[in-house]
Amino acid sequence: MNDSVDKLVIFLAKRDGIDKLVKTFQYVSKLVNWHVEATNPDISKRFKQWEVAAGLSRKAFRTGRFLTGFNVLRRNPGSTLSLRLLAVFANAGEMVYFFFDHFLWLARIGTIDGNLARRMSFISAFGESVGYVFFIISDFIMLRKGVKAERALRSSKEKAVEEEKKIKEIRVDRIMRLMAVAANVADLFIAIADIEPNPFCNHTVTLGISGLVSAWAGWYRNWPS
Repeated sequence: MNDSVDKLVIFLAKRDGIDKLVKTFQYVSKLVNWHVEATNPDISKRFKQWEVAAGLSRKAFRTGRFLTGFNVLRRNPGSTLSLRLLAVFANAGEMVYFFFDHFLWLARIGTIDGNLARRMSFISAFGESVGYVFFIISDFIMLRKGVKAERALRSSKEKAVEEEKKIKEIRVDRIMRLMAVAANVADLFIAIADIEPNPFCNHTVTLGISGLVSAWAGWYRNWPS
């Protein structure tokens, strides 16, 4: 399959694919809103509305997403005890994030008491940040294992086709994990802005760039090969 349109259709058919597209809309509009706020209030208002609509749409798309983490723990938590423990903490944090994000969405659209939004946002962001920390640690462990495995294969005297294939697989896995780390670090900045507001994390440029890094790393990881 080499046709870009075919790949785009498959990408957008995935929940993660459409989420990354709408996330791009959300954070591009956030940056445009910030850039033109002082000079063109009318355009700024329109992009602010687009940002809010995109954010709410993404929450709707994530309905039931907390079950993904549960299924990972149920099916394949990891190959070693340390990776299993990291998977438990990472996926538990992600499950808390996605579960309470449902209530944040309902509070933001007025279905339940809007005063609950701040509390739901804090709980969701706290679970999210815990999940990201443990996902990042897991990825670094696997990256280290990949480097060791590649060195072992390269030090081998026999350069079989099978070994070259394994090296290529290790490199592809490394790129995917680096993309995952980039996305998780970027999203961690956004989560910290909710948990512990501060001038750096809450600055529009920090949030905008972090959101786009996360979205585009997700594009790369989910794009059909």
